Amino acid sequence: MRSRTQYPMNTKLLVIAIIVVFFLLFVFRSTFSSSNDQVSSQIAQKVIPKAVSDSFRNIQKSPKCSETCNKIPPSLAQALVHYSTSTITPQQTSKEISVTKKILDMKSPCNFLVFGLGHDSLMWSSLNFNGRTVFLEEDKAWIEQIKKRFPMLESYHVTYDSKVNQADGLMKAGKGSECTAVGETRHSVCQLALKGLPEDVL
Repeated sequence: MRSRTQYPMNTKLLVIAIIVVFFLLFVFRSTFSSSNDQVSSQIAQKVIPKAVSDSFRNIQKSPKCSETCNKIPPSLAQALVHYSTSTITPQQTSKEISVTKKILDMKSPCNFLVFGLGHDSLMWSSLNFNGRTVFLEEDKAWIEQIKKRFPMLESYHVTYDSKVNQADGLMKAGKGSECTAVGETRHSVCQLALKGLPEDVL
């Protein structure tokens, strides 16, 4: 029977050597980057024309960002906490949410009108950060319930003249000239026009 060759000392030395190499790389990298900043400012003083150099110096001398600009906004923090601790399933599929999210990625901050107030309302408001997100809801009791949990959401009670079972006919009517013309919705003859909106929304 052959005995196994043991190299416990070599393995330990190899691990220690790797740790030392990574430590040295880290130290040299941080030292090198700070010396690069000094060299670049010296080059800027000698090579770059005075007008450009003055504006470059002003940028370098500008005060550091305050503590608040390094933090996520409170509304976004609240949304993250809400959704990470919630057991409620979203009312829309991931694909449905992604369609609107892509539009908000391009257009936000913007004026964003949402029909219906739900468990996902905080998400929509957060995705439109620094924009105005308005929710229209038929159920007054539901508005009050959501406002207790999320008072920062802007929601209004509305009543609709149409019902869900009329959807097919309304989709056809929406393509007509009376519905495609741009104008004041309160005086529109289009069946889809929302005439009972609060003044704050208009």
